[in-house]
Amino acid sequence: MRNLLPVLVVLAAIIGIWYAAVAPMNIRVALDQAERAGVAVEPAGSLERRDTSVWRLMAANPGQISAGYALERPRLPTPQQVGQELWKTTGEMALRGRAMSKRSLIYHGWITLQSTLWGFLLGTTLGILGAVAIVYSRVVDMSLMPWAIISQTVPIVALAPMIIVLSSQLGIEGRGVPKAIISAYLCYFPVLVGMVKGLRSPAVSQLDLLKTYNASGLQAFFKLRLPASVPYLFTSLKVGIAAALVGTIVGELPTGAISGLGARILIGDQFGTPLAIWAALLAAAILAGLLVTLLDVLQRVTLKRMGMQA
Repeated sequence: MRNLLPVLVVLAAIIGIWYAAVAPMNIRVALDQAERAGVAVEPAGSLERRDTSVWRLMAANPGQISAGYALERPRLPTPQQVGQELWKTTGEMALRGRAMSKRSLIYHGWITLQSTLWGFLLGTTLGILGAVAIVYSRVVDMSLMPWAIISQTVPIVALAPMIIVLSSQLGIEGRGVPKAIISAYLCYFPVLVGMVKGLRSPAVSQLDLLKTYNASGLQAFFKLRLPASVPYLFTSLKVGIAAALVGTIVGELPTGAISGLGARILIGDQFGTPLAIWAALLAAAILAGLLVTLLDVLQRVTLKRMGMQA
């Protein structure tokens, strides 16, 4: 309960700010609908209201503020509306036995999760191998690390279409592989940096002690460097899995995919259904939270078995 309370406080603050932002975000739409329904609003005419600040509109039309919380197509839906849409496309469909229907976010979440896990596995593998090479080779350290840092300055939204086009030119069929590559691209860097920090965490005195025992480099790696890097590795994995999920969703946007959370966000934007967009975003956030929580539990179990404090 002591660990849960801060999370609940932050969550309550976010929901409070969210509810407070709904009124100014939706007041113009609410006034437009009220005017079409024959209600007198101030000022009259959408062009005049466009040049008026939302705060003046709310002050001049206090009776229409509540209407902004019940719009069918709001600019910013309320948390309650998003929750209802999420339940309708997940829990309600699961109760009807249609959890894997193409209208269900469970199905689309599963499509996104598959590419996320493949990209996470690829990015983690490349990150760990790169970290080992950097720690044990000064040449690799001087050459690979700068390029790894530079690679993260390239916007993923610009890189994703290039990866997809290149994959198509190479004859790689399906959208899963390009999405996994994009996911791995965002994932490998935090794993690389965290693992390098972990492998270099043993003190010089500890390394010298192993030398006095005539330990080989391989023994020093498995007996000292690798165990010392485990806490750093799990910390970077939590960042990496979230980044991998973001990469997968971004990879779904330019592909014209019809399945996946990214596809649901894009389709919702094309058809002007904000509730579908926000429900998919919330589903992605829940999925990321579950993945990070799973890694946190695995970290606690692993460190406890190793005799370390989580």
